[in-house]
Amino acid sequence: MQLGQKSRREFIGMIGGAAVAWPSAARAQQRTIPVVGFLRSTTRDDSVRLVLALQQGLKLGGYFEGQNIAIEYRWADNQPDRLPALVADLIARKVDVIVANQGSAAAVMAANKTIPFVFVTGADPIKLGLVPSLSRPGGNVTGLTFLQETVAAKQLELMHEVLPQEKSIAVLFHTATPGADLVLKELQAAASVIGVQLHTARVKDERDFDPALGTIRREKVGALVVPGGAFLLSRRNLIIGLAAHYQIPTIYSDREEVVAGGLLSYGPSQSEAYRGAGIYVSKILKGANPADLPVDESTKFEVVVNLQTAKSLGIEMPLSLLMRVTEVIE
Repeated sequence: MQLGQKSRREFIGMIGGAAVAWPSAARAQQRTIPVVGFLRSTTRDDSVRLVLALQQGLKLGGYFEGQNIAIEYRWADNQPDRLPALVADLIARKVDVIVANQGSAAAVMAANKTIPFVFVTGADPIKLGLVPSLSRPGGNVTGLTFLQETVAAKQLELMHEVLPQEKSIAVLFHTATPGADLVLKELQAAASVIGVQLHTARVKDERDFDPALGTIRREKVGALVVPGGAFLLSRRNLIIGLAAHYQIPTIYSDREEVVAGGLLSYGPSQSEAYRGAGIYVSKILKGANPADLPVDESTKFEVVVNLQTAKSLGIEMPLSLLMRVTEVIE
């Protein structure tokens, strides 16, 4: 679902207002309806389509926000040090279920052992220490994963398919993203199999992006892989603009990045994952035990190509790839 600028602003205002208005409404209704805590490490603006997807999942379970369910929205605005206080606030408000992304999961786990918790993560939740088993997560936790480390390896393969003559490819690596080391390890293994040299461009904050991509250009590295993760996704416009400025062919993990002008993307549908989170929340509210809900692995993957960007870079997409794409942006 695509939102226009006006409707996007209205929606952001709506979910922002809901976060403020709900506490007084809850007191008035004396908690006659369940409350879900929604927490992301990124910004409100970056979460619009994911909130919509969560709401769609809740509707499939018979829950409609503002009617028979309320949602407390919290965003850390890419400031990890804010997460403990945001989690504490949700716990103090005695929400019935917490939904959180990968960047917020550790803070939720550290402070909460009783409120049901549904995570959405791109990294292996077992390796992150969120659950001991995908089939029986145990405790008060379950969630959805799209195993980003495997996705990143496939991104590298696709970039090599587009530019087989390039012998070096870079990966943009955010040092503070949980599970980033696992993604990098998988990429190094994949690069060895393909026969390309993998360069690592490390970033800590926004100030590092321009120097990182400038170095890739100066060292004549042939292409760039931008793995998923809330931090990099929330900086999509900055990265896309710099990739265009430095004329670096880049593959991303999310369709939205190609719509915004990126060359190519491969990855799971995050909207599908959050829709699934809404379904899991519905089940929990109806009495399901999170420990008995297996961690769901995403099976819907999208390949999206922007032909206009390819033309600007002087790249002719191979027919073998075009025959497999999910969507072509003209």
